Amino acid sequence: MAGSVDHSSGENEQNPQNERQIHKVGVPPRQNLYKEFASTVKETLFADDPLRPFKDQPRSRKFILGVQTIFPIFDWGRSYNLHKFRGDLISGLTIASLCIPQDIGYSKLANLAPQYGLYSSFVPPLIYAFMGSSRDIAIGPVAVVSLLLGTLIQNEIDPTKNPDEYLRLTFTATFFAGITQATLGFFRLGFLIDFLSHAAVVGFMGGAAITIALQQLKGFLGIKKFTKKSDIISVMRSIRSSAHHGWNWQTILIGASFLGFLLFAKYIGKKNRKFFWVPAIAPLISVILSTFFVFITRAEKKGVQIVNHIEKGINPSSVSQIYFTGDYLLKGVKIGIVAGMIALTEAIAIGRTFAAMKDYQIDGNKEMVALGAMNIVGSMTSCYVATGSFSRSAVNYMAGCKTAVSNIVMSCVVFLTLEFITPLFKYTPNAILSSIIISAVISLIDFEAAILIWKIDKFDFIACMGAFVGVIFISVEMGLLIAVTISFAKILLQVTRPRTAILGKVPRTTVYRNILQYPEATKVPGILIVRVDSAIYFSNSNYIKERILRWLTDEEERLKAAYLPRIQYLIVEMSPVTDIDTSGINAFQELHRSLQKRDVQLVLANPGPVVMDKLHASNFTDLIGENKIFLTVADAVCSCSPKLVEEA
Repeated sequence: MAGSVDHSSGENEQNPQNERQIHKVGVPPRQNLYKEFASTVKETLFADDPLRPFKDQPRSRKFILGVQTIFPIFDWGRSYNLHKFRGDLISGLTIASLCIPQDIGYSKLANLAPQYGLYSSFVPPLIYAFMGSSRDIAIGPVAVVSLLLGTLIQNEIDPTKNPDEYLRLTFTATFFAGITQATLGFFRLGFLIDFLSHAAVVGFMGGAAITIALQQLKGFLGIKKFTKKSDIISVMRSIRSSAHHGWNWQTILIGASFLGFLLFAKYIGKKNRKFFWVPAIAPLISVILSTFFVFITRAEKKGVQIVNHIEKGINPSSVSQIYFTGDYLLKGVKIGIVAGMIALTEAIAIGRTFAAMKDYQIDGNKEMVALGAMNIVGSMTSCYVATGSFSRSAVNYMAGCKTAVSNIVMSCVVFLTLEFITPLFKYTPNAILSSIIISAVISLIDFEAAILIWKIDKFDFIACMGAFVGVIFISVEMGLLIAVTISFAKILLQVTRPRTAILGKVPRTTVYRNILQYPEATKVPGILIVRVDSAIYFSNSNYIKERILRWLTDEEERLKAAYLPRIQYLIVEMSPVTDIDTSGINAFQELHRSLQKRDVQLVLANPGPVVMDKLHASNFTDLIGENKIFLTVADAVCSCSPKLVEEA
């Protein structure tokens, strides 16, 4: 048997031992500390090489490129034409018709007067149009961030008893949300938002959508006394307790009728992409019709709650209202960081989605700076946190937008609304705003994504459901905390418990693969081949050493029971090991000593340049011998096999 294995390890059947050339692993030249550090920093923070366009350019050209980097509109604006403007005009008007009723509704989620929602769709989109790199994102308040802000700030200040302080803390949180976003972009730390996994975001969004919809039952049913808690149990108790005396049937009739109309409009839009404008203008039509209906029937006198007064005019300055000192400063910072990160996650995800659909690239760090700048300016002009809206961005894309000018068009329409039309919203019933929000957030519940997550990764599904359950049964911030905690737990688990595998030889080849993936792969007698699928650090080095020894113990017990030759060589395949630290090298030294006691020789296959450099620096190569390090597993097996054959 040993002889046949020996022949299979060579490539030439006539003389496999002599003909096969075994290559040694190269040792990379030592880098000085400064170059190594600079290279690491560059790959971490400047992987996209952002300064490349500036190379070998005259000073005047560098200045122009610098301006275009900060304000991309001066780059793509040079090729702007009437054809593009026509597409942007149509899409801008379409998203404006969607955003106006949504803004009034979302401001209620944030416990703010209706005009603040409109303010947040006037200034921020203008700033983004000049600084953003996405052609498709539509900027404004969104349901999830509005609810998050409203919940977190309400925990600190009662919006009913102290409306002025509540408003000031909102502007403070918005300011620091912008500072957080701009800082992440400026220092190129955008990779931090990737720590919130896709699965956690899906669960959080789904839970937030249900929470938002439940909160809207107050306006939908015409309930005056309603719980301020957001969990499903508190909300259902509040609804049940007010069922006999607190519901208003006229309000329910208005809400249910128009919710049915909005959902039908959405169905038409999904059925036929040509009718994308139907669900886009349906909210505005609903507001106009319901307002007219309430006005002519005087339904407000029969208990139908209405918007009443909306402040007329454009954004007043709010610089003096931001807390830069005092007890509320730290609270504003904390809330701002949380809201800013969630807003960033949503905007970047939306931007990447539509950029992929149109086959262009967006710079994540530029996006963060743009979003941060618009929220900083927004906080000074009576706006609360704005970001990319998925529903509006989808409509913007479907309407044929060409550039960010569609945001400017939308902003101009909102400006005209603030200046001239706001008094007409006086008789708008709250029920219609609730219906608009419910119809908008339903799309945030992504059942298909949850099912796909379950099929792909069960641990991801736990993260998804953890965030979902946390939001609907506890609170929005607790759901977010659970989502982040589970995401980090997954990272820690993967880092501290990396995968290892036993390799076997694929028949009629010199390729060695995982025997679980390739059942036909055969083990080489007298040799155990183990692959480590991770970098080896202090966090996992002890586990990897113990796991390899367990593989060896299990294999020795199996061979002993079958009366087969014992293991003489342990080959560790190190291709996936991208790095190793001092703890990892100590673990390998301990492994070497343990193997010596068992009379088993340690052999390494294909360590990478970084690993090889550190093995040499630590003198580990001298410990096991240079002749025990090979370029491939096949070389290692070929070198070990002859001795096994002779003994056999």
